[in-house]
Amino acid sequence: MNEPKVALVTGSGKRRVGSQVAAALAARGYALAIHYRTAQVEAQETAAALAAQHKVATQLVQADLSDESAVQHLVHAVYEKFGRVDVLVNCAAIWNRKPLEEVTAADVRVHFETNLLGTFLMCQHVGLKMVQQPGGGCIINIGDWADVRPYRDYAAYFPSKAAIPGLTRVFAVELGTRNPRVRVNAILPGPVLLPPELPQEEKEQVIAATLVKREGSPAHVAAAVLHFIDNDFVTGTCLPVDGGRSVFAGGW
Repeated sequence: MNEPKVALVTGSGKRRVGSQVAAALAARGYALAIHYRTAQVEAQETAAALAAQHKVATQLVQADLSDESAVQHLVHAVYEKFGRVDVLVNCAAIWNRKPLEEVTAADVRVHFETNLLGTFLMCQHVGLKMVQQPGGGCIINIGDWADVRPYRDYAAYFPSKAAIPGLTRVFAVELGTRNPRVRVNAILPGPVLLPPELPQEEKEQVIAATLVKREGSPAHVAAAVLHFIDNDFVTGTCLPVDGGRSVFAGGW
């Protein structure tokens, strides 16, 4: 009997995009390494629910992904338990709203360390392990559609996400030239999980700014993850999952 494939999903403890991605992979029978930084209770609940519903093996891994030694420890723990990682999805991120007048160097630094450096280190340390696997592996990064049309009050956040497409192409080349079975792609979500505190007027503006005229959901991101896993002739690409918002000039 074949061993189940293994997926590692960062930022999948909380009930956000990462947990939906983990659920979609569990539904396909993947064993799961569920990463969290501080949300231990939610991560435990996520792991228990997926194990009970889909009868898959799970592992909780805690790490501050901006800390290289913590990333190395995380990767070692996952490989020690499962012996492989077939899919890595980098969902861990922060996005803090603040007027430009109040943004500090510390704000910029923490966004870059979490959103860019953390993604880089995971791609590097898991990717070089995947290179050694005969079957290779698939890495999927999460960026943001608005790197091409940023809006106000997220000046520390958007630059950290705007670098994800370039990082993705770099790792597609670096890892793919070492093992052509390793592929790296990115998803650029739009309004798939609007903040609950967002005023209704702003929510309506965001929805009106899409071509499909509705809010998306984390399930749309999970579906894109499955697409990249299934299509083994795609690497180095970035897929907007934004309801057409990035190409629509008529909205907010």
